[in-house]
Amino acid sequence: MNDHRLTLVCFSPTGTTRRTLEAIAEGMGFNKPLHVDLTLPPSPGAGITEIDSGIALIGVPVYAGRVPLTAIERLKKIKARKIPAVIVVVYGNRAFEDALLELKELSIDAGFTPVAGAAFIGEHSFSGKQAPVALGRPDEKDLEAAREFGKAVGHKLDSHGHTNAASPLDVPGNVPHRERKPLAGIAPVSLEALCTLCGTCESVCPTGAVTVDVKLITDAARCILCHACVKRCPTGARVVQAEPVRAIVNRLVTNCMDRREPQTFL
Repeated sequence: MNDHRLTLVCFSPTGTTRRTLEAIAEGMGFNKPLHVDLTLPPSPGAGITEIDSGIALIGVPVYAGRVPLTAIERLKKIKARKIPAVIVVVYGNRAFEDALLELKELSIDAGFTPVAGAAFIGEHSFSGKQAPVALGRPDEKDLEAAREFGKAVGHKLDSHGHTNAASPLDVPGNVPHRERKPLAGIAPVSLEALCTLCGTCESVCPTGAVTVDVKLITDAARCILCHACVKRCPTGARVVQAEPVRAIVNRLVTNCMDRREPQTFL
């Protein structure tokens, strides 16, 4: 592995996917990978990012069993030349369903050759004190599993030398993929008594749905309910009050509190 470079490609609004990928990279022997962060809106006129050498580590969160549409749009701006890729999805302790297979398809379309895959667990976007679904994950046990997975990936690549020598990667999932059922028009709101207009929510929003000036405005049509603004608001002013989200949270608390463990595919 010492004759390669690693490019870490991620979409990670709340940081759980990025932390998981960094632990995998550490296990692979790369403490300072090149980062291609797809989380925030690209700059105007941004073109294609080409990755023509080394190894790629690609990770996204799972939204309702699928790769988020925003992540798909940005992944389509990445092009590779048949370099090996490790694909990773991070889900909130419910199920990853078709997301890993979808990410495999997207990576192949972009010119990568998937050689390993994994589904790890991260704190659910809707998790909080009243609904601690996978709260605090990835925890140290998860990160150690990520490092061990990275070591296994490194051994596989060293053993085969060239990706063409490895067997095609097989990951679970269904085709056609699970139907998307977006919660259109729903977004977090700010409690005026707590909001200081600090701008944190605007700076972390992956779709530019939040604008802060003399007041805070949220464009619900652009919100993807990643809850980055909720989790990072320093005063706790950002909350979700919409009944459909509350219903989902109740189902998660009822059905998804038992700890799930990472699954890896080599």
